[in-house]
Amino acid sequence: MLITIPKLLDAQQLQTVRHLLEQAGPAWVDGRITAGYQGAAVKLNQQIDERSEVAQQCQQIILSALERHPRFISATLPNMVYPPMFNRYSAGMTFGAHVDGSVRIHPHNGRKLRTDISATLFLSAPSDYDGGELQIHDTYGMHAAKLDAGDVVVYPATSLHQVTPVTRGVRTACFFWIQSLVRDDAQRSMLFEMDNAIQTLNQTNADEVARRTLVGCYHNLMRQWSDT
Repeated sequence: MLITIPKLLDAQQLQTVRHLLEQAGPAWVDGRITAGYQGAAVKLNQQIDERSEVAQQCQQIILSALERHPRFISATLPNMVYPPMFNRYSAGMTFGAHVDGSVRIHPHNGRKLRTDISATLFLSAPSDYDGGELQIHDTYGMHAAKLDAGDVVVYPATSLHQVTPVTRGVRTACFFWIQSLVRDDAQRSMLFEMDNAIQTLNQTNADEVARRTLVGCYHNLMRQWSDT
């Protein structure tokens, strides 16, 4: 299930994060330092040292926004969110086709996190750069994402994906992973659609008994499918 979430960051949050990253200087390092065996061979970009002060300042802004965003919660059903990381691609940089690693070690507490869902938060406007599309491959073909600054796309971490070469400008983005309460993508998709339907029915003041029944079904499915 691929879902876009518009305006995760508001204008002020976006401006603050972008300013912090622009002033990061030596905190920008070769992106291959965090790549696994598969990714290192096809990865050419820069990243912010995830333990740096600037990274942690930006992480707090984004994690706070995620916690308050109902569409993100509904789509991912987060159990744990890996601290957001930050990368940039200038002309000639790219990240070839790869699948994200299945388990990450939390950089601050050492806990293991299963990567059920991958997420990319765009920090540069599409007009700032050429190329740099996020291309995601699934059973229905290839999907391309080049979203407005402040928008995020979430998709199964099992997906083969890549960032096409940047040919002009600089593409700055944030990326992270989510361990969901419901690890199966098909089950998460059904719960997301059911939640959307419930919200629509609530807004139209549909039959109260039917709505109550649907809400009960939603939570009973969560009980059945949740890992926690």
